[in-house]
Amino acid sequence: MQFPPVDVVIPARNAAATLGAAIRSVLAQSAPDLRVIVVDDGSSDDTPRIAAALAARDGRVTLIRQPQGGIAAAMNAGIDAGTAPFVARLEADDLSHPDRHAHQLGHLLDHPDTVGLSGAQREIALDGSPTGHVNNPAKAPPPDPFWLPAREPALTQPFFMTSRAALRAVGGYRAFPVAEDTDLYWRLAALGRLDNLPDILGSYRFHAGSVSGASVRHGRRLAIWSQLAALSAQRRQAGQPDITLPRWRAGDAPPDDPVAAQLPVLVRRCGLSRAEGAWLATAVAAKLVELAGYRPFELDLSDCRFIARALTAAAPRFAPANASDLRRHRAATAARLLRGGRLSEALALGKSLWPEMLARAAANRLYWTKRQM
Repeated sequence: MQFPPVDVVIPARNAAATLGAAIRSVLAQSAPDLRVIVVDDGSSDDTPRIAAALAARDGRVTLIRQPQGGIAAAMNAGIDAGTAPFVARLEADDLSHPDRHAHQLGHLLDHPDTVGLSGAQREIALDGSPTGHVNNPAKAPPPDPFWLPAREPALTQPFFMTSRAALRAVGGYRAFPVAEDTDLYWRLAALGRLDNLPDILGSYRFHAGSVSGASVRHGRRLAIWSQLAALSAQRRQAGQPDITLPRWRAGDAPPDDPVAAQLPVLVRRCGLSRAEGAWLATAVAAKLVELAGYRPFELDLSDCRFIARALTAAAPRFAPANASDLRRHRAATAARLLRGGRLSEALALGKSLWPEMLARAAANRLYWTKRQM
């Protein structure tokens, strides 16, 4: 089957250890009509040299260099440099499987109402060894921007593909420092279907240095901006003007401030109403406690107190199913903190969680004891 061309955009910053393997995985596609556009986002290591060397050996590789501007700016630069009717994304530390493009293009051609898609992926460690975990986002619940935290379109960003026409229609990526992919998916969803294939499309390198997992600072930012994207989707669904993103100035809350310090600044700069600000605080608290249950970072005491305050204040408004979901997340995170010896933080999430907290901590300890026998 003759497949249409694809521009593969790889945003890269200080990715010298993995970029070469990522590019080679694209060049090995069974659907070979492609161009690889590497956007070096102000790297200080050998990232541009590695990309330039591969470009010299294979005319399908192009290198663009620009000052550090973030992933959204890098993606837009790569998209603008291409001409193919379809655009794929790949992270500089992940690997596309050889038939990834064939599976995705075949689906897009057979389902013209689909505007974007991703699929299943295997998880690998930093050294490339498999962890044994396979992520299948097709099993995720339907997107819902009003759920707490918002149920986002479950498309894994390193294996995302869409049409150039769809990207143009929604204006490309917006200047989100993180969660730029989620914001794009919410906007694309207004044009048509977002699908996940059951096929394994690649290998996702999960490690402590990943953007959403490196530290509590990244976790806070991801919680804030992902929920702002959902609030933006709420406005569009209601036919209201979209949120205007702020430009940060000197004196604004820096990104490593506690969430309680960051939110008032963001609410003011985005021009959110009081009701929107209250929803955002609750949603951020819910997202932060969800992330902390499985991401490789630990909440500090101020985070735990913020989460408890925000969720307790909004509790009377939760739908029963949502309340049950949030209690489960809080108990899981509290149990993780307890296992790490952080009793004050665990209790700050809610003393009423004590029974579930102890049960989860004991079950986890038993699991690891059996694994070591």
